Amino acid sequence: MTAQILDGKKLAQTVKEELKTKIAALPSAPALAVIIVGTDPASEIYVRNKEKACQAVGIAPQTHKLPAETSKEELAALIKRLNNTPDINGILIQLPLPAHLNAAEILPLISPEKDVDGFHPVNVGKLLQKDTETFIPCTPKGIIKLIKSAKPDITGLNAVVIGRSQIVGLPVAHLLLNENCTVTVAHSKTKNLPELCRTADILVAAVGKPELVTKEYIKPDSLIIDVGINRTANGLKGDVNFADALETAAYVTPVPGGVGPMTIAMLLDNTVAAYLKQNRP
Repeated sequence: MTAQILDGKKLAQTVKEELKTKIAALPSAPALAVIIVGTDPASEIYVRNKEKACQAVGIAPQTHKLPAETSKEELAALIKRLNNTPDINGILIQLPLPAHLNAAEILPLISPEKDVDGFHPVNVGKLLQKDTETFIPCTPKGIIKLIKSAKPDITGLNAVVIGRSQIVGLPVAHLLLNENCTVTVAHSKTKNLPELCRTADILVAAVGKPELVTKEYIKPDSLIIDVGINRTANGLKGDVNFADALETAAYVTPVPGGVGPMTIAMLLDNTVAAYLKQNRP
């Protein structure tokens, strides 16, 4: 058999069309402020992509480009001003920041009500408490939507998440728990990783190691989510050997075109949700 490819680009477009209709009915456009510090080429591409995605659905993007030498105090002052600007509904800081700025100190300065990336400690805590109205980090939120597009009910399934980052691994593990999966989080210290992964009905690979997951990691008829984006001499590769997954699994996301488009779609979704929360009657 050949696995079914989960088309993140197509699903993201469906989400965007729904948001476009919803936004058209609002009295004003939601607004997203994006802060980028420095001139990292990859970050600049990501910011431009976010601007285009916002404009396509009717969200007003507002980009703040700051020099690499911006101090913590200067960045904090901008965040405070945006927190206090009623017309700004969401605030996003493009990562990574320059080395002299600590993201762990900067991200909590964003108001939890405008934290559309879902990284503020308050929103992280609400996720653990199963608060359905909290802002969920965009990539994990997109992953769950992709999974449920193939399997609407995942209650009782075994899920293995390879990776324990604050941005992807841990939040997606909690979201899978909230969907009543039995979840194992694997990492660099995990023993017998291939054997463990072969128990997974759902396998999420988010470690940044090109084609780590090969046939011996994959349970037949499972669902594979590949979060990896690795630039190699042979082009862009995921964390999963795509050919092996096609041959063994029931569903697999491609790289590119899988998780990536869903991440931006969920950012737009969170921004609209922030607007609606801030403008409740």
